[in-house]
Amino acid sequence: MLKAVFFDMDGVLVDSEEFICQAAIEMFREKGIIVRPEDFIPFVGAGENRYLGGVAEKYNHSFDLEKDKARTYEIYREIVRNKLKPLGGVKNFIALCKQKKLKIAVVTSADEVKMNINLREIGIPAEMFDATVNGLQIERKKPFPDIYLKAAKILGIEPAECLVVEDAPNGIEASKSAGMKCLAVMSSFSEKELKEADWIVKDLNEVPNEVLEW
Repeated sequence: MLKAVFFDMDGVLVDSEEFICQAAIEMFREKGIIVRPEDFIPFVGAGENRYLGGVAEKYNHSFDLEKDKARTYEIYREIVRNKLKPLGGVKNFIALCKQKKLKIAVVTSADEVKMNINLREIGIPAEMFDATVNGLQIERKKPFPDIYLKAAKILGIEPAECLVVEDAPNGIEASKSAGMKCLAVMSSFSEKELKEADWIVKDLNEVPNEVLEW
């Protein structure tokens, strides 16, 4: 029986991929490294450590994790001011989950600072959720299941009683490895790339009733 819904953040609650990519490109430019948006695609959904570090590895450049990540977030905070909006159907779907007395949580591989920036900008405060889990709270990021298992443990709910809302193959793999069902949103990847999910929708305005009724 479904008892909790876990929301990935980027690509599910908000589309910030363009902006974090822009911030990362600028951070690398300041270091004298010219990178391209497509360089980041393999690392989408894996957290900023891998998102930035993977591109640095590709170009064989040194990477100061804490310093370079902090600078990326500084740039990001300025770029997204008054530009982020919740994705289609997000607020109504959250309201429906609450109406059905389901526990809800934000579960993101991003760091806490980025999570808080995004939630503030889209007008859905962290306090609206029963729990939030960010990438700093776990060692192994998606596609490992650790972050979703941690969310279930925090809420005291069995993994088999949880639904994950995702937008990326890394996240779908993490949710399925955790023993959870998955609803995929086609905000970042094609239906074919999301085929391992239990349900696939264009956005959260199109969620069939069966998704929350099991």
